[in-house]
Amino acid sequence: MVFFGEYTVSFTSGGRLVLPKKIREVIKGNAFVLTKGFDSCLSGYSKEDWEERSKEFLTSSLIATENLALKRVLFSGAVYIELDEQGRFVVPKSLLKYIGNGDKVIFTGTGDHFEIWDLAGWQKYLAKAETATKLLDNNEA
Repeated sequence: MVFFGEYTVSFTSGGRLVLPKKIREVIKGNAFVLTKGFDSCLSGYSKEDWEERSKEFLTSSLIATENLALKRVLFSGAVYIELDEQGRFVVPKSLLKYIGNGDKVIFTGTGDHFEIWDLAGWQKYLAKAETATKLLDNNEA
């Protein structure tokens, strides 16, 4: 299965989020890995997928500076998240600080993983992406 769709979620009391059902179905279980993503979002992976991807990162060369930088970002921010019976979880403060501190987030499916964005950050990203797409369309015309 693949992660897809957009799901806007508000924080509940205690600073918890509910993992959308469509995403829970893909991770198959009550735990997943959450880490720092790119463009000020968080990236979520099923435990099995994270372990498989980790093997790839661990075998890449440390000589290439970009590999080391990528490893630092991904592994330093990675945490195993356990869901409660209602599919709720708490985002660790360090990761919450990374995406911003709004009262709503949006979960976005990106195929092989899902992302969690501060809602305002996602809207800014979409506006930039749409502008870039229009520029490409105009250049091809």
